[in-house]
Amino acid sequence: MPIRYLAEGEGPPLILLHGVGENALDWDWVIPALARTHRVYAPDLPGSGGSARPRGDDYSPASFGRFLAAFQDTLGVERAAVVGNSLGGLAGLRLALDDPDRVTALVLIAGAGLGRKVSLALRSLALPGYGGLAVAWGKRPPGAAQRVLGRAALLFGSPRRTPAKWLKEQYKLARLPGFLEGQLATVRAQVGLRGQREILLDRLSSLRVRTLVIWGERDRVLPPDQAREAISRIPDGYLELIPDCGHLPQVERPDHVAQTLVRFLSERGGRASG
Repeated sequence: MPIRYLAEGEGPPLILLHGVGENALDWDWVIPALARTHRVYAPDLPGSGGSARPRGDDYSPASFGRFLAAFQDTLGVERAAVVGNSLGGLAGLRLALDDPDRVTALVLIAGAGLGRKVSLALRSLALPGYGGLAVAWGKRPPGAAQRVLGRAALLFGSPRRTPAKWLKEQYKLARLPGFLEGQLATVRAQVGLRGQREILLDRLSSLRVRTLVIWGERDRVLPPDQAREAISRIPDGYLELIPDCGHLPQVERPDHVAQTLVRFLSERGGRASG
């Protein structure tokens, strides 16, 4: 399955995983700082951006964990630090739980799978017929533009901080053949009318890797309480809450996120955040 990915820098391997409806561009604002000390890889997840759709159209959370392992194998990377936002966080968490020898450190940025609650905007896509209508409308130029504005309002703590580059990329993504269908399938695999389907809270106590949880205090997709609950269960875990920030801290507050990541990844066993 062809996968598009960005690669930059030299040093220990670091893999960055984006969330639903996004692509590797989300990491553009933090890669330069991270690439000074790491070999950074940022793939478009299957069904996103320039990557192919999954074989058999399997968009389950487990499939993204398997993808991450296969991605490492293809690159010849036995062990890597993994940073995942939203769905990307769930993929990284699954790998760290199921195959901990592959992961040297884990960072969950508003990671999925840490509680039932999720925004109504995502739960509504599970309604029969509604998701298909949203996809059909989103493909058209007016619908793509409306989708961009709606996502900015949902994902950013302060939409006025939304980069123009991100807005343009979101419009382009909506117009890519098969992109919105793939994203709808991905959402439905993890989110139902009652909320998130796969919740890994009960497994967090068995995590064997240092873990940093980063969350925006104005996250409208996944409530910050999920970060606090998760960190209380992680044996070697550290929490960084970012004021006035939404679901995409790496885009909205990239300097803060980059500094926090560099500090965490450079320390071995010490507290990386307050």
